[in-house]
Amino acid sequence: MTTTTTDIERGKMGELVRYFLRLGFLGFGGPVALVGQMERELVDAKKWLTKEQMRETIAICQSLPGPLAIQVGIFIAYLRCGFWGAWAGGWSFILPNFVIVAALGALFVHLGDLKAVTGIFYGVSPAVIALILHSCYRLAKLGMEDWLQWVIAAVCLAVTVILKAEVALLFIGAGIVGIIYYGNIKRAPVALQLAVIPAAAPAAAPVATGSTLGKLLLFFLKAGSLTFGSGLVIVPFLEQGLVQQYGWLNEREFLVAVAIGMMSPGPVVITATFVGYLVAGFWGSLISTVGIFLPSFLLVLIVAPLLARHRKNPNVQGFVKGAYAAAIGTIVGASFLLGKIAIGDWLTALIGIVSLAVLFRWKVSNPLLIAVTAVVGLIAYPILQPAWVLTGLK
Repeated sequence: MTTTTTDIERGKMGELVRYFLRLGFLGFGGPVALVGQMERELVDAKKWLTKEQMRETIAICQSLPGPLAIQVGIFIAYLRCGFWGAWAGGWSFILPNFVIVAALGALFVHLGDLKAVTGIFYGVSPAVIALILHSCYRLAKLGMEDWLQWVIAAVCLAVTVILKAEVALLFIGAGIVGIIYYGNIKRAPVALQLAVIPAAAPAAAPVATGSTLGKLLLFFLKAGSLTFGSGLVIVPFLEQGLVQQYGWLNEREFLVAVAIGMMSPGPVVITATFVGYLVAGFWGSLISTVGIFLPSFLLVLIVAPLLARHRKNPNVQGFVKGAYAAAIGTIVGASFLLGKIAIGDWLTALIGIVSLAVLFRWKVSNPLLIAVTAVVGLIAYPILQPAWVLTGLK
């Protein structure tokens, strides 16, 4: 731990819990927006930490696998109120989002067969693709620094599109390339130890035996250990597991789940709550939520202090840069594959293009964009009656 983060003044648990409950309820816009909101409120307004301490916190969490926003929140809570503060602050951040998304999951289960719901997601699905691409652009600006990272991203994009699946070994291979190019492999023990965390997860068998809840828990524990830099990295991994491997969702239901995660407040990976509800009801949503977020708590509490001491090691930085580039390429590849499901006629193509243009031109909130495209879909679906939409519901 560096001297900057250890100098943070301890605070009151109640104040911490209230702040993260509010952030979980009102914080929209994905990881970059949420981290920016925390920086404005906690550095500029509340003075919980300095700008330098905030930058170091973000840098440490970017070096860990796991959704960025929730990990930054947990780490700040840990620095502010210690071990139990991390658990209290982190789950306070998640709780409002869990309640909202679980309720949406229940509504979708009961109303999902209605034509109105199909019409809504006819309009929303291409907007989701635009949101993913725009967020990916912002993440690329944040962490893509040189030609090698772009080459890694291009290779991962091509492999994802050609094989029509997210290949977990790409992350490991990209990390090793990063160590070789950026680091010093002659003194690499820390980097290799850290590499085991994301590497070990996809290598393990999903579940040999056990109930659906057990399978959900193990699946989302693996997913929570793989999301390097942003919850969006989870998209290709989830698509492969939920649609192709287990068959728990069809492709259109999967797009709905991603849309719910992006339009609701809090971390994007709350998509897991919605998926859990569709697969196994309330208990499925609860166990999936625990599974997706638990690795973040463990990584922040156990690995982050170690990483803070070795963050400047060139091998650690090399692995992270390589894996980050792989994540960018894989997200774009997954967006292409999902786009083939979401866009099937001139109107959905137009919605996707206009949504992307609007996102680049103006600061439009995700819920507003989703709401507008939902209205467009609701009006246009009965008029156009696109038969291709139903192919994703088989």
